[in-house]
Amino acid sequence: MKKFNEYKNLDLTAVAENVTQFWNAHDTFKKSVEIREGAPEFVFYEGPPSANGMPGIHHVMARAIKDIFCRFQTQNGKKVFRKAGWDTHGLPIELGVEKELGITKEDIGTKISVEDYNKACREAVMRYTDVWNDLTEKIGYWVDLEHPYVTYEPKYMETVWWLLKQLYGKNLLYKGYTIQPYSPKAGTGLSSHELNQPGTYRDVSDTTVVAQFKVKKLSARFAAKISNQINLSEAAQNSCGGALHWEEFDKNLQSPIASSPISILAWTTTPWTLPSNTALAVGRDIEYVLVKTFNQYTFEPINIILARVLLEKNFGKKYFAGTAEDFANYTSENKNIPYQILAEFTGEDLAGTEYEQLIPWFSPAENPENAFRVIVGDFVTTEDGTGIVHIAPTFGADDARVAKENGIPPMLVKDSNDNLVPLVDLTGKFLQGENVPELFSGKYIKNEYYDDSTAPEKSWDVELAILLKTENKAFKVEKYVHSYPHCWRTDKPVLYYPLDSWFVKMTEKRQRLVELNETINWKPKSTGEGRFANWLENVNDWNLSRSRYWGIPLPIWRTDDLKEEIIIGSVEELYNEIEKSVAAGLMSENPFKNFEIGNMSDENYAQIDLHKNIVDAITLVSDSGKPMKRESDLIDVWFDSGSMPYAQLHYPFENKQLIDENKAFPADFIAEGVDQTRGWFYTLHAIATTVFDSVAYKNVVSNGLVLDKNGQKMSKRLGNAVDPFETLKKYGPDATRWYMIANANPWENLKFDVEGIDEVRRKFFGTLYNTYSFFSLYANVDGFNYSEKDVKNRPEIDRWILSELNILVKEVTEYYQDYEPTKVARAINTFVNDNLSNWYVRLCRRRFWKGDYSDDKISAYQTLYTCLETVAKISAPIAPFFMDRLYQDLNSVTGKDSAESVHLTDFPKVDERLIDLNLVEKTHLAQTITSMVFSLRKKENIKVRQPLQKVMIPVLDKKTEEQILAVSELIKQEVNVKELQLINAEEASHLIVKQIKPNFKTLGSRLGKDMKAVGSEIQNMNSEQISALEKDGKMMIAGYEIGLEDVEISTKDIPGWTVASEGKTTVALDLTITDELKSEGIAREFINRIQNLRKEKDFDLTDRISIRLEEDSPFKTELINNNAYISEEVLCNQIEFVNSLPIFDDIEIDEVKFKVLVNKI
Repeated sequence: MKKFNEYKNLDLTAVAENVTQFWNAHDTFKKSVEIREGAPEFVFYEGPPSANGMPGIHHVMARAIKDIFCRFQTQNGKKVFRKAGWDTHGLPIELGVEKELGITKEDIGTKISVEDYNKACREAVMRYTDVWNDLTEKIGYWVDLEHPYVTYEPKYMETVWWLLKQLYGKNLLYKGYTIQPYSPKAGTGLSSHELNQPGTYRDVSDTTVVAQFKVKKLSARFAAKISNQINLSEAAQNSCGGALHWEEFDKNLQSPIASSPISILAWTTTPWTLPSNTALAVGRDIEYVLVKTFNQYTFEPINIILARVLLEKNFGKKYFAGTAEDFANYTSENKNIPYQILAEFTGEDLAGTEYEQLIPWFSPAENPENAFRVIVGDFVTTEDGTGIVHIAPTFGADDARVAKENGIPPMLVKDSNDNLVPLVDLTGKFLQGENVPELFSGKYIKNEYYDDSTAPEKSWDVELAILLKTENKAFKVEKYVHSYPHCWRTDKPVLYYPLDSWFVKMTEKRQRLVELNETINWKPKSTGEGRFANWLENVNDWNLSRSRYWGIPLPIWRTDDLKEEIIIGSVEELYNEIEKSVAAGLMSENPFKNFEIGNMSDENYAQIDLHKNIVDAITLVSDSGKPMKRESDLIDVWFDSGSMPYAQLHYPFENKQLIDENKAFPADFIAEGVDQTRGWFYTLHAIATTVFDSVAYKNVVSNGLVLDKNGQKMSKRLGNAVDPFETLKKYGPDATRWYMIANANPWENLKFDVEGIDEVRRKFFGTLYNTYSFFSLYANVDGFNYSEKDVKNRPEIDRWILSELNILVKEVTEYYQDYEPTKVARAINTFVNDNLSNWYVRLCRRRFWKGDYSDDKISAYQTLYTCLETVAKISAPIAPFFMDRLYQDLNSVTGKDSAESVHLTDFPKVDERLIDLNLVEKTHLAQTITSMVFSLRKKENIKVRQPLQKVMIPVLDKKTEEQILAVSELIKQEVNVKELQLINAEEASHLIVKQIKPNFKTLGSRLGKDMKAVGSEIQNMNSEQISALEKDGKMMIAGYEIGLEDVEISTKDIPGWTVASEGKTTVALDLTITDELKSEGIAREFINRIQNLRKEKDFDLTDRISIRLEEDSPFKTELINNNAYISEEVLCNQIEFVNSLPIFDDIEIDEVKFKVLVNKI
């Protein structure tokens, strides 16, 4: 007869290794898909990792979440589509390769060919594939690794080209010259979603300048306005011809239309853009003032213009409203500086005023005569600065727009090739020029762009601020903390440049993006309705262009005059266009000549390469016979990954029906980190919306971060990173997965602590292992193999645990379907620990090891088997290895299920007929009362084995009374008391005194100022009111409904008793211990010691024994009085007292040691 496997100890790592071998030997993953052939599909998309870096512990979490729902849906009868993939393009790979090769982007094409560079990238990106595959297998993540999609493969790239052509055909693809974010250290432009990755905007402390732009010519309207307000002769009379010659200075105002010493103040957090200033913007209706004062650095007299509401903010405590005398007496030694408002006007008055170029190192190459004017801008506010915005059209999108609207030229100059370029090049260096001081010429405008330890002590901005101070062109210079964008891959500051870029017209699809998002089930909902929805509502056009080398080339060819262009959507199209070019004499031969059109084999596609080094050499011919060259850009790598639903299937060239018939699209489920909200989640949604007018996914879990146990982000630099392989080796994948899932919801940040894994291993898996070990031990003794028919009339405790089991199945099914894995794990944990082990098995021990092989014993075996088998099936998605071992250990003996693995079984279905809610409710009541009595015993330091006489329980209603009476024998047995007495509320009021106080945590936020009055009434409640509240669960107090959760009810101990309350339940325990009770307690302790000796001596369960003790044993009387009880419990034929024991074991009861000899008969 086959027996259930028995184990010496729990080794989760060994379990995982053995089960993995079984899966590999039996092709279990493959079978799990094959057995569902023809069943409804469940589609999962894998967010592809890049294999050029090592996996971390957070990847265990991410992959466990993905695996859970795919396994559940397989058990749920679905055919689960899940394909692995590799993200192979983009900045992380390129920057890593450049670092390894010791080159920069500028070296590509000179020191190293594009072909060799791309070859290095291709090799680097798959460097750690084996490590990733190893982790995938070790954590039990089932995904098709044999046929992964790889984004650098021609088939994948062909589908991407096809998608771009669809956008082109829908008029959603266009080229524009706009100001775009650019990463100098990465050498490429960035899209808006890349700029909004978590952590890209950071608080930095920068040097800021309030610059003085000297007026050259006032607008007529402004001149008239200030002429009417300033009494120039009076101003002259009130001035002093002393130290700083104010009288001389003011004379210039007598001709306001002419040049005057008035300066306009404008604030900037990016002083490096000041040489590129070509305009100043004011708000049309903002009120401005002309103020007379002194420059705090040069002490020269100045007339300045700024917004009235920002005067005090800019002047600060150092300045004060002065009189004529204050101005006359002012010297550079004065700590405080006087000021006087001379005139008031609006931005509309100021518009049209001309000013002198602040930093005249260069002049705009085009239309310089239209530069350096005051214009009106709709974005000007008075929240910060001076209410006047410095406009540098080459470095800001708003600046470029308002400048263009007003005919202001950008500061673009001609380079040696007569190309118009901005004053800062694409590496972040300021241009060289004959008028540029050496201190600034050819230098990086941000110290972050220098290599380590090579940056100058003073940054470009600081040096410029110093220069402006000395030239009386800076009103105020200070450090300012503000948020500034950084490149998501280089961690270096981003600049804004005028770039020629290709865009997807996402703004045209904004409303549809929002509408479709509202149909997606987001976990958590707040991400979909908040962060993601807000992003969509404010979506910008998608900048596709990347000025790099390793990626998917933009498949657009254009003539030199830009009048003709073609977009290629397939290899076949490109092949045919090349043939035309060869016929026209523009190419000597077709580089794809060996490619066979229509042959979709991998071998055929392996003959071609669609990367930059190949396609840039291809010249096509236009309809008019002109040569066409490819646009040099690559496309945003996020478009690569967003294309994966279709490109992984080589759609529409292969597997067309899988997409068109919705068998592999859209995804039923995806999951990635929260940082993908504006990355992969967005690009999936964007492409599906624009090309297919569909969602790309129906359900999405947005994972939180995995932090260290102190809540810090993990990093090698901080030394707090956790090695996933070491963790899996020590604790096993099941405990690691269970801990990560049960400890926090997937979308919450997890504080990772290996001690928590060890606790899960002990408390959950250890308990389940011990429960199985208990079952297998006795089942093997009795030869149980579930060959009998199910016992029909099961005892109440069996019916109770089966009720709990079916309630559990019902709950976890709903949790799985709602993508709530944490609720699943916690519900199973509660069932295993509290209900199955701590209650059912503990109370049923005797049924397994005593008595004949009767229906009662068979029912116990069948019930426990069913519980263990069901727990294995419903837990398998989270703990795939251990649960498969448990299932196989059970099923290999009984053969109840034909499936060889738990992952090939059907998920259990709830049997509503087996759920008895009244039975569950009264058992929960028994559990609550038992727990409370145990707590009282612990409080009074009374051992559980010491019997007590009575427990007293007040009952508030008939139903509770009936429920407690139904389980009274069970309670007495559990808590080891002789009597259980129920008393009514009136009797309780005389015996048990209760106290009540408000729960400020729940009431505070709800009651506000009324908290004090309500709290006072709660504290003054009498015993009848407290009883009424306990009975009804709520009552009105001072106009507010107060529930039990709003108060804290406690009890006072009464003489000889100890009392506790929990919710509506109160118990009072009699503390009196008689000699008879004491004697029985000693006997129970003695039984425990003998049972322990039986285990130590490795006696069989059925072995009978004899016990010998010495005559002077301290508890002789108690043992003799309880001889029969002791003998029955420990299977003893005889307890004998002798004069001495030469051979013995020491045992101890109540800190008293004595000798005993136990022999097997």
